[in-house]
Amino acid sequence: MTVELLLLGLVVITAIAFDFTNGFHDTGNAMATSIATGALAPKVAVTLSAVLNLVGAFLSVEVALTVTNAVIKIQDTSGAPKTEYLANHGHLLLMIVFCGLVGGITWNLLTWLLGLPSSSSHALFGGLVGSTLAALGASGVNWAGNGSKIDGVLGKVILPALASPVIAAVVATCGTWLVYRITEGVAERYKESGFRWGQIGTASLVSLAHGTNDAQKTMGVITLALIASGHWTSTDSIPGWVKVVCALAIALGTYLGGWRIIRTLGKGLVEISSPQGMAAEASSAAVILTSSHLGFALSTTHVATGSILGTGLGRKGAEVRWGVALRMVSAWLITLPAAGLVGGLCYLIGSSLPGYLGVLTVFAILVGLSGYFFIHSRRKPVSAHNVNDEWDPATAPAATHVTH
Repeated sequence: MTVELLLLGLVVITAIAFDFTNGFHDTGNAMATSIATGALAPKVAVTLSAVLNLVGAFLSVEVALTVTNAVIKIQDTSGAPKTEYLANHGHLLLMIVFCGLVGGITWNLLTWLLGLPSSSSHALFGGLVGSTLAALGASGVNWAGNGSKIDGVLGKVILPALASPVIAAVVATCGTWLVYRITEGVAERYKESGFRWGQIGTASLVSLAHGTNDAQKTMGVITLALIASGHWTSTDSIPGWVKVVCALAIALGTYLGGWRIIRTLGKGLVEISSPQGMAAEASSAAVILTSSHLGFALSTTHVATGSILGTGLGRKGAEVRWGVALRMVSAWLITLPAAGLVGGLCYLIGSSLPGYLGVLTVFAILVGLSGYFFIHSRRKPVSAHNVNDEWDPATAPAATHVTH
C-alpha cells in the first residue's frame, strides 16, 4: 500500500467521522425545542430527525463538489482539483483535506463536550483554512473572492455568521409576539396541545433542510479526494456509495442524539413553551430556506440559536439566560481560528515526518483527542433520560471543565 492510498483511505474514514459528528452536533437545531416542550419524546424526536436527515441527504448534491471553493483555492470552478495539486496522486491536496477534517472534528467534539452549539460547517471551513495556510500560505485561502461580489471567507462565513442569528432573532421575536397576541383568549391547555402538533411539522422541516445542506459538504470532500487520487473522474456526479455512506453517517449521528447540546438549546437559553417552540422552529425554517433560495450559506446552528433567543425576547416575562448566550457567542467567535489552529498544526506535524509515519501520526492525534473528549463526557453524562431536567448552572454541560 502506497502512502497516498493510505492517505486516501484515512481521508474517507475521517470525512465520514466528521459527517457523523455533524449529525449529533446539530440535532438540537431542529429538535431541542420540541423535546423541551414535550411535543416529542426525546428518542422519538431524534429518530424522526435522523430519518429526515437521511432523506434530505439524497435530495440535492448540486453544489457538493464546490463547497470547499468557498474558503480555499485548490479547485477550479467545476470542482476539479487544480493541476498543480495532482502530483504524487494528489498527496498535497489529500493532506490538506485530511488535516482540515481533523481540525473540524476536534472542534465539534470539544464544543459537544461543553454543551455549546457551534457551527459544524464553520469548524470544517476553519480546519481547511488552517491546513491550507500551513501548506500554501495566505495566497491559498479565498479571503474575499475575486472582487466581483462578496465571497470567500468574508462573504461565505464571517458575514453570514454575524447576520444570521440577528435576523433569526428578529423574526422569532415578532413571530412569538404575534402568536401570543393572536391566541390571547385561548385556554392555556388548548394552546399548548395545539402548538405541540405544529412543532412537529416545523421541526421536521428544519431537519430536512439540514440533511439537504450539510451532507453535501462531506460528499464533496470525499469525491474531491477520489478525483485527486485518480479514483474518480467526473465533476458532475457523486459516486453512489459516497452518497449512501454520507447519508447514513449523518443520520446515525443524528439518531444517537447530541444530548448535551440539545439540553443547552432546549433548557439553557430560555424556559420555552410550545407556542415559543413553534415560533422558533418556523423562524429557523423560514430563514434557512430563504437563504438557500437566495444562495446564501448560513449556519443552521446560528439560525436556531438566534430563533430561540428571539422567542424569549418576544414573550412578556420570559427569562433569557444571557450568560449561556454569551458562552455560545464566544464559541462562535473562536470556531474558525480554533479549528484552523488544529488543522494547521496537524499539517505541520504530518508533513515534517516521513511517509507513513506522518500520516499515521496525524490520525493517532485525532483518535487520541476523540477518546479524551469521550472519557471526560462520561463524568457528567447527558442522555434522553435527563435532557429535560431543570436547568442548573452547576450541573449544566456548559459548566463542564476539561482538566489535564
